[in-house]
Amino acid sequence: MKANFFPYQLQFQKPSGTSRGILTHKKIWIIKLWNEENPHIVGLGECNPLVGLSIDDRPDFEEKLREFCKAVNSAGATTAELEGTILNFPSIRFAFESALKDLETGGKRILFDNPFSRGEQGIRINGLVWMDDAQSMKNSIAQKITQGYTCIKLKIGAIDFEQELALIKEIRRNFSASEIEIRVDANGAFTAKEVASKLDKLAALKLHSIEQPIRQGQATVMAKLCKNTPLPIALDEELIMHTSRTEKAQLLQFIQPQYIILKPSLIGGWKASQEWINIAEQQNTGWWITSALESNIGLNAIAQWTYELKSTMPQGLGTGQLYTNNFESPMEIKGEQLIFNANKKWHIAL
Repeated sequence: MKANFFPYQLQFQKPSGTSRGILTHKKIWIIKLWNEENPHIVGLGECNPLVGLSIDDRPDFEEKLREFCKAVNSAGATTAELEGTILNFPSIRFAFESALKDLETGGKRILFDNPFSRGEQGIRINGLVWMDDAQSMKNSIAQKITQGYTCIKLKIGAIDFEQELALIKEIRRNFSASEIEIRVDANGAFTAKEVASKLDKLAALKLHSIEQPIRQGQATVMAKLCKNTPLPIALDEELIMHTSRTEKAQLLQFIQPQYIILKPSLIGGWKASQEWINIAEQQNTGWWITSALESNIGLNAIAQWTYELKSTMPQGLGTGQLYTNNFESPMEIKGEQLIFNANKKWHIAL
């Protein structure tokens, strides 16, 4: 097996806000795998480290990626040995895992043969409303509901909290909790001192859940919150630093969250995500899958695998519409579903 990689810079359609700042572009790396006897069959995988968040957001990332490809190109290394060399580089682990699966299934980006990849069924997703000024967020909420979304996710923590509450109240004036499910993602924006009162105010609006209300790394505070919260709490960034099964089990047992949110690019791919799921289900913790600003290459790998899990909850999968220069793919949105249009082709120039 042979390997190479190519950097690629994605450009946002419009600046997109999070509690960690405004994003206008992001860099990814695409891993290519092939066998010398069939060089025309190529497997692709996406490395998608997020600046300021991923544990492999490091100055030596590209150097490590180069070393990894060199190791792949050296005869004799097993898949398990190769995976061991990138344990602390979750986005490379995910890229390698998905590129290898793509190669094994013919290099056609059909990683799992299922009703989703055959274009027979879609995956229900939430409608994501990015942080923005209050009027822009209001317009985006209205647009998502008009498009048919029954689960709306709002990123909060960037504008005045009372304005954010007002936006949610407006939804509730028009739609009950049984008509529109509302999730919010604070991305750790609240302080330990203020979080309890803010959770009370949000809970009064009959929300489904809140993601990461406080910054990760405050396990004792988070455990207390999850024990006493009026609103179900989902761990997101909290999961990123934990790689061994023992660490994962200890974290969930100590904090006991209501939900966990799994981003394969940030936690090491499908196998690592499945390990989290197995542990969560053992203690009756809910879960769902979320993409993390991948291009359509990474999103495709996440979506096809997500369908395999048979979850009935709305998933947090992106739509590929954030970027001006995304790779053309068969994925598109129909109502509130991500679908794979079998009549459309991939166009990937690297």
